[in-house]
Amino acid sequence: MTPLPELDLDADRMLEGLRRWVECESPTFDVAAVNRMMSLAAEDLAAMGATVERIDGPAGLGDCLRAAFPHPRKGEPGILIMAHLDTVHPVGTLEKLPFRRDGDRCYGPGILDMKGGTFAALQAVRALIEAGVETTLPVSVLLTCDEEIGSPGTRPLIEAEAARHKVILVPEPAINGDGVVTGRYAIARFNLAATGRPSHAGASLKEGRSAIREMAGRILAIEDMTDDDCTFSVGVVHGGQWVNCVSTTCQAEALSMAKRQEDLDRGTDRMLALNETREDGTGFAVTLGVVRPVWEPGPGTMRLYALAEEVSATLGTTISHGSSGGGSDGNFTGAMRLPTLDGLGLVGGGYHTLGEYVTVESLVQRARLMAGLLAGITGEEAER
Repeated sequence: MTPLPELDLDADRMLEGLRRWVECESPTFDVAAVNRMMSLAAEDLAAMGATVERIDGPAGLGDCLRAAFPHPRKGEPGILIMAHLDTVHPVGTLEKLPFRRDGDRCYGPGILDMKGGTFAALQAVRALIEAGVETTLPVSVLLTCDEEIGSPGTRPLIEAEAARHKVILVPEPAINGDGVVTGRYAIARFNLAATGRPSHAGASLKEGRSAIREMAGRILAIEDMTDDDCTFSVGVVHGGQWVNCVSTTCQAEALSMAKRQEDLDRGTDRMLALNETREDGTGFAVTLGVVRPVWEPGPGTMRLYALAEEVSATLGTTISHGSSGGGSDGNFTGAMRLPTLDGLGLVGGGYHTLGEYVTVESLVQRARLMAGLLAGITGEEAER
């Protein structure tokens, strides 16, 4: 492939812009915070010359953005850069995890998952425009608000928007160093509810039946169902209201993950079989929540990866690829058999923790990779 001209991509300047994004905290369930982040991204997109449309968010969640860059074939099926701007970090996390650079690492809430990769992808578009490089296909962007909770409200939007495009690029974090993602495991979320019988914890303890105790036993049993084909974990638990009352209710959320859809389906059946209602009104209930279908790489995705290898070679680097256990909105587009390349974001570690960081050098590296892909995609990747 023809190497690109020198692009205006500077790590220090990119960090300055990324800092604004990271310091605009945007946890999924904080509608005002997510909308502030969407407004900031909308301003940046508009400054780049994109036409930006704000889409009302699902009930109880923030808004989304759809943007399209100028192109002679604007409106035709093209390339969709798909990302989310919600994070798992509550507002106030900056006090514990401030934006800071330490050598080649830069820290901050959401910097790796996935504000850094999203920002770098948009900088790649900016650099191509300023260099006068016209992509073969028009480029659009979709930024969503609820990926960190499984995209329960935006999946229809994601699938409808993706169906209008030939190729999907997702700047989620890189895997295995600087590898890209060509498939993702199937994922299911479950809502758990234990029902107990109340009593005074001091005066009549034996008359009650603790929902918390019920849930505790169920958690151990659920996590013990994990095997090599399907995993189970419980990550959220809420129960009780007064310490001197035997708890009547306890709720939890569980996650199951499998490399193959049939294994996830088997795991789902095992979970739903745990439902139990006793004659005294106590019991345990399991309901299926958000599901991300398995994404197994098809020919279009592998053609995109081959192009990414070519781009990397022109940059003097190499990349690997693989399937990832972490879910993303790429699960949906990959399952639709749309050519999808994921994991195009930054290199780093510690995401979803107070040690989340990116490597500074990956800002320019991954922006150049994205730019090369955007310039090299012709639409043949989508041929079946």
